[in-house]
Amino acid sequence: MREHPRGEHARHPDVWTGRATNRVQWLLALIGAACLALGIELAVDAPWTDGIAPLVMAVVGCIAAGLLVLFGTLAFVHVALRVDKECLEVRCGHIGVPRRRIPLSHVVGAEFVPHVTPRHWGGWGYRWRPEKGTAVVVRRGEGVVLRLWDGHTFTVTVDDAEAAVQVIKDRLRSSARGASH
Repeated sequence: MREHPRGEHARHPDVWTGRATNRVQWLLALIGAACLALGIELAVDAPWTDGIAPLVMAVVGCIAAGLLVLFGTLAFVHVALRVDKECLEVRCGHIGVPRRRIPLSHVVGAEFVPHVTPRHWGGWGYRWRPEKGTAVVVRRGEGVVLRLWDGHTFTVTVDDAEAAVQVIKDRLRSSARGASH
């Protein structure tokens, strides 16, 4: 974990960014690509003599499974967290989808959690559990838990989560001071 002196984010007062990566997802993406390649290979070069129906089912099945695994895993290879003066934004994968934007006016508190695990959320990805709230979990490790004004929580795994929590708390204090004046 990288240590941040208390005033480091003060040099960049407008935006704090962080991210987390899961290299295991690349292995799963390769498996998806292999299924996709197998489907294409079957479609192009299959010497099946048992009829067209089994061939079509095999080709469509391999291609569909390959695309689902490939795109499903690539969406959660990494997560990027961005905190500015007005909101917190979470973007997943290389194209930034799924994406969630939470105005800081909807946040009542933030907490650093040293051990977020996919097992506690039912796996990697964008998760919702009625008793726990919503989460974006791309790897095991530290994370940020936001307490929202509506009573829900939002958890995201991110490197240097402790610094993110400090920035969020500072922003919440600043907006509270601004609202009281």
